[in-house]
Formats: sequence, C-alpha cells, structure tokens
Amino acid sequence: MKNLGLFFLLLTCIGFQSCKNDKNPKEAEASKAHAEKIISTACYKSLYENDTINLTVNTLKNGKINGDMVMKIENMPDKIGKIIGEFRGDTLFADYSFIQGTNEKVTFKNPMAFLKHGSVLILGSGKIETYLGRSYFAKDEPIDFAKVKYKFSKVDCANK
Repeated sequence: MKNLGLFFLLLTCIGFQSCKNDKNPKEAEASKAHAEKIISTACYKSLYENDTINLTVNTLKNGKINGDMVMKIENMPDKIGKIIGEFRGDTLFADYSFIQGTNEKVTFKNPMAFLKHGSVLILGSGKIETYLGRSYFAKDEPIDFAKVKYKFSKVDCANK
C-alpha cells in the first residue's frame, strides 16, 4: 500500500513537471522579437492644415510590417500607437492600435490602408465594418485613394 502511494506521488510530480512552461513570458517575447528581425526602417510625415501625422515603418525579415504612428489632429487628443500589417501588391494593409490622449485604459484598433506611390504613402478611406468587436474594410467596397487628406512624404528618421 505504501509503494502504491509513492508511485502515485511520483506520477503526479512527473505530470506537474511536464506541464511546466520552459520560458517565462518575457523570454518568449524577446525570442519572438529576435526572430522578427528588422531589415529596413522608413519614416514618413503627413501635414494637412493644422494636422500632423508621423509614421515609422519597419520591414521585418518575414515580410510583415510594424511601426509607430502619432496622430496630432486639431481639436482632438493625440493618438499614439503601433501599426502591424503587410503589403499586398502596392498597398499596405495594417491595424492601428492606439491610445487617445492620456486615457491609457482604453486601446482602440482601426484598420488602415496605405497606397505606396513612389516614395509617398497615401492613406485611403473606405467603409469600415465591425464584426465580433473586430473592425475591417468592407469586402465589396473599394478603398478611395483619390479624395484623401493625408499623403505621407518620406523624411529622415530622428533615431537612426
């Protein structure tokens, strides 16, 4: 009977050991960031009336795009956040996750589309739909890149 109890104790310890996570979350995130190495960085700025948008675009080794964007729109709190996306042809489709003003408790997420025309990025506008809390461009509606406010010109990056 004593050997049977010892056997189950040993079996339980082995079970708990196999469920143990080898890496803590910070190490896993660091290794993921290392795997997604940045191969190039480009900086853009858009000016429209009293609005300014600064955009940094990092091209990753896996072909994806990430970066930072700060939107300073007149009479609105600043929007500060990150973009994550990928190019499909000459169009960058990205999700912009941002906080607005000093409210760090609420994070917003909007889809964005940028048409690359030479060294200029044009922010398109289109019909956005939301399903199960996820916003995306409507499938059967075209994105307009002609009647737009924001055209981004390439600028030198401040932190090179």
